[in-house]
Amino acid sequence: MKQLYFDCGMGAAGDMLCAALLELYPRPQEIVETINALGLPGVRVTAEPTKKCGVAGTHYAVTVHGEEESQDMHHHHHHHGGAARDITALIDGLELPEPVKADAKAVYALVAQAESRVHGCAVENIHFHELGTLDAVTDIVTCCLLIHALAPERITASPVCTGFGTVRCAHGVLPVPAPATAVLLEGVPVYAGELEAELCTPTGAALLKHFVQEFGSMPAMTVSAAGYGMGSRNFERANCLRALLGDAEDVGGIVELKCNVDDMTPEAVGFAMQSLLDAGAPEVFTEAVGMKKNRPGILLTCLCRDTQRDEMVRLLFRHTSTIGIRETVCRRYVLRRETGTVETPYGPVRVKTSEGYGVRRSKAEYDDLARIASEHGLTLDEARKLAELI
Repeated sequence: MKQLYFDCGMGAAGDMLCAALLELYPRPQEIVETINALGLPGVRVTAEPTKKCGVAGTHYAVTVHGEEESQDMHHHHHHHGGAARDITALIDGLELPEPVKADAKAVYALVAQAESRVHGCAVENIHFHELGTLDAVTDIVTCCLLIHALAPERITASPVCTGFGTVRCAHGVLPVPAPATAVLLEGVPVYAGELEAELCTPTGAALLKHFVQEFGSMPAMTVSAAGYGMGSRNFERANCLRALLGDAEDVGGIVELKCNVDDMTPEAVGFAMQSLLDAGAPEVFTEAVGMKKNRPGILLTCLCRDTQRDEMVRLLFRHTSTIGIRETVCRRYVLRRETGTVETPYGPVRVKTSEGYGVRRSKAEYDDLARIASEHGLTLDEARKLAELI
């Protein structure tokens, strides 16, 4: 599985993410030329080699009408109408793949929604300074294009260092992380670190929020490339965001929910199981257990993803007689799976292929084999052999 990992030990900003991803892409100048050819008003981007604390990396700079965004402009906005619609129209008009435009609009929508919450006004009434808007849109579009080009199957990141202290903007002094950044980082593991500075910007936070599927330690992976995106400021520590690209086995987390019941009919247990499966539980099964007062009972287990936990708990309480549910968080090792179709003399047969950890196996879909066996008066094993799938 192609894995992309962001090391955010020095925070995250749009330009740093772009620069790190450019270093992973085999033809970085091609991306720079593509962005410069988009026709963003007055925008020009450059990617230059630079060093921080002796570490070589890339600095990605965006100028608008020859001017780079300042810290004041980064947080500067007015309450006029039409900005959100204008930005959406601007992105829609760019000659980019549709998935890239969809990602870019989604990321900018996160920024607009955060600003809307912070300032207590509708999204359509948030209007950013032109320079800051075009700078952010350029960073967002570049990052979305690079992720589309690199095509990772999974994106993870470390907890995000925000820095601490205050930052001065056009409206006065704001706490770090800035209010909009704090909104965007809701649900993301963060920490202040040791530097009194703004290390995570709203654009960086929005890009992470949109693309990252899991925050935590770097997963086990075979690294094929490392990219260093350098920030503008200098600190005692290397001011960079590191991106690692490589191959990782599909190791993920799974939540195991269990409950014991001894006062339900088999029909009711079956209905509860089907309700969980219909809601998207990857697996539901039962085991026979002995319970108090020597009653035979059933141990009902539901395996689900972390994001499904609340819904599965609700369904377990709703459809079973249990008054308590136990939870165990497990790591799960699975083979990569693909489903294809093979044409046979007896019609199409779907085939599931699993691969990983040095193992590769294929298995025909039972329903298709059952159809062949039924139509031709065969046993299931004979149908499998006739379909030449063993």
